Amino acid sequence: MVLSLQIGIGTIIGLILLLLIIVIILASAIRVVREYERAVIFRLGRVIGAKGPGLVLLVPVIDQPRIIDLRILTFDVPRQRIVTRDNVTVEVDAVVYMRVEDPLASVLRVRDFQIATSLLAQTTLRDVIGQVELDDLLARRDELNKKIQLILDEATEPWGIKVTNVSIRDVVIPESMQRAMAKQAEAERERRSRVIMAEGELLAAQKMADAAAAYAMNPYAMRLRELQTWAEIAREKNLIIVTEGGGSLGSLVGVARGVSQQEGKR
Repeated sequence: MVLSLQIGIGTIIGLILLLLIIVIILASAIRVVREYERAVIFRLGRVIGAKGPGLVLLVPVIDQPRIIDLRILTFDVPRQRIVTRDNVTVEVDAVVYMRVEDPLASVLRVRDFQIATSLLAQTTLRDVIGQVELDDLLARRDELNKKIQLILDEATEPWGIKVTNVSIRDVVIPESMQRAMAKQAEAERERRSRVIMAEGELLAAQKMADAAAAYAMNPYAMRLRELQTWAEIAREKNLIIVTEGGGSLGSLVGVARGVSQQEGKR
């Protein structure tokens, strides 16, 4: 009785262990791949393809999956100390955006595509910035971003990687260079102000020359302008104006009255 009971308990334990082993095997044979992922399957060391998304069935122990994320990945390019073409030392860092387009190539052709792309981005950043001057680095940043992105995209294409964007994030300039640039900007503003003043003086001189030519053609107009100037000065009521007399004053008054009458008729 006792022996049969022990045999029965041993059988139950064995069945439970067998059931657990079956559950573990089935669990390892079933893999759920998300929509933004792909599973690169290796069977006995040989790749059989990329599967997913959805439910993927694997041969236990024989198949080994590697999950690849297809979403856009971002990483920072560490700050690089670079000497520009005009011998100015700057510190530049950037951000790189990329995604996996070919899961098989990203697994088979490069050991770690993220590290490889990061190191390549650092080298490319140093090469591109070293070929431009400081003014171009500050003013043509969008063009430099596009150039770096094209170089990286071409280099990582065999790895199944697509570099979508590169952005130079910060440019640190030495304080001595910042002071020199501030002086240069101040001198440029001073030069522009002097040019504007000179242009104004030239325009004023031209207008005065035109006015002088008009007065020379009509002496009575010159005389009227003189009287108007006296009237403006006389508003102070503390000046004595001494002027010459002559027969021309009557003619001048007559001309002034004629002009007044014509304006009144209008």
